[in-house]
Amino acid sequence: MTAAFSRHDKSPLTGFGLVLGAFVLALANFMAILDTTIANVSVPNIAGGLAISPSEGTWVITSYSVAEAITVPLSGWLAARFGAVRVFCGAVIAFGVCSALCGIAPSLGVLVLFRVLQGFSGGPIMPLSQTLMMRIFPPDKRGMAMGLWSMTAVVGPIAGPLLGGAICDNASWPWIFYINVPVAIGIFYFASRLLPRYELPLVKAPVDFMGLGLLVVWVGSLQIMLDKGEESDWFNSPFIVGLAVTAAIGFASFLIWELTHKHPIVALRLFAVRAFSTCSAVMALTYGAFFGAVVLIPLWLQTSMGYNALWSGRVMSVQGILAVLLSPVVGANIGKTDPRRFVFGGVLLIGIVMFVRAGLTTEANFWSITIPQIVLGAGMPCFFIGLNTIALGSISPEDTASGAGILNFLRTTAGAFAVSLTTTSWSNATTSARVSLAGRLNSTGTLDQMQASGMAPAQALSAVDQLTQQQAVMLATDGVFTAMSVILVIAACSIWLAPRPTGPVTLGEGGH
Repeated sequence: MTAAFSRHDKSPLTGFGLVLGAFVLALANFMAILDTTIANVSVPNIAGGLAISPSEGTWVITSYSVAEAITVPLSGWLAARFGAVRVFCGAVIAFGVCSALCGIAPSLGVLVLFRVLQGFSGGPIMPLSQTLMMRIFPPDKRGMAMGLWSMTAVVGPIAGPLLGGAICDNASWPWIFYINVPVAIGIFYFASRLLPRYELPLVKAPVDFMGLGLLVVWVGSLQIMLDKGEESDWFNSPFIVGLAVTAAIGFASFLIWELTHKHPIVALRLFAVRAFSTCSAVMALTYGAFFGAVVLIPLWLQTSMGYNALWSGRVMSVQGILAVLLSPVVGANIGKTDPRRFVFGGVLLIGIVMFVRAGLTTEANFWSITIPQIVLGAGMPCFFIGLNTIALGSISPEDTASGAGILNFLRTTAGAFAVSLTTTSWSNATTSARVSLAGRLNSTGTLDQMQASGMAPAQALSAVDQLTQQQAVMLATDGVFTAMSVILVIAACSIWLAPRPTGPVTLGEGGH
């Protein structure tokens, strides 16, 4: 296969080579994103296997997300200095090795160490798979390429808990890591043969050690704070306060240093491009609201509606149906009209779905919950593909890897913020609603009426307590969905702040 290509031939792939290259890159992105959530439902199994508490087991999730968040924005610098193809292939094989080491880890400390290394490896895979997808596709088909890549970005976080639960139920927890090994080997084999000719000349800029150190400090502190805040009672904990202060000072110092350094490790200058900065804000708002719902719905279904993990997973999985079907369609048509229309329509549709969810009651059946979830899937490819098309089409080809890294960093960080804000606000709203409902029930004499109808005092009290809790959770859930719908409407309207593309947007060809 190597002999068929010249290292100097940068022309797009065609035929079976294009199909294979696209599949390999999409699979790599899916693998990296899958591992952000595959361990979520496996923590009890991991805790039991390593003889640790479930709260200690959550470091398996936190360690990966922290390490990944640090390396994602570094992707542009790594690609420029060492080559996008080299970094991608190296990251894939390192990801496979670290996955195998995670599976054989004998203790929590060792497992967390290997998860950190796995996160460092997985971080560059997401933006570089996106960058290389643009290089192997012809300009007129890059919208389809973005559709395929976006499809894996949408489905990955949803598939993770489903696959993780199925593996733990039918095998054992190490297999959630072992399954990556053959996949990584296959990706490396084909990528190392199909992609080397798409390597660009290297830029031997000095290493910005100070910028790198500040990035590690503020991103690491922020991610740990978001992951452990709820568990530690947020700012009532000196540990969380310390992390917050460290993140704030580190972030301010990082901004000052990177904006004044001659060779910054993260290309913050891209935010001077109005289209890119606007798309970055819309990405953060929309994905935050979307991912918050991904976390909230299973919690609500399992704690209040009587669903088990399997059935709540099935509710979430239908979201991928229309996303998968429509991604190629949106990708094929994104360059034929103003891509801002796709973003506006997709985000607005997601907002409407959230508003519909805000009207759900405790009487909601499976289909009244599932149908909005199916409809939501139609908005995701419009949002993802349109936004990436505008953002990456507004910068030069040399900055594509940096731009993709920044967008992916904002997406993952917005998701982390969303998880913390959603679970905390949901919990607080539930407590507030419960207090309010309990006061009303006491004033109406409901407990006395139930006892008068023949129920024992303890039985009546238990029934009232259960009813109050269920209604309180429902009110809190509806309130959070209402807030999400407002955020999404703001995000949808914000896309019009981006300048109108002067012609069909072609990813990777610039257009400041």
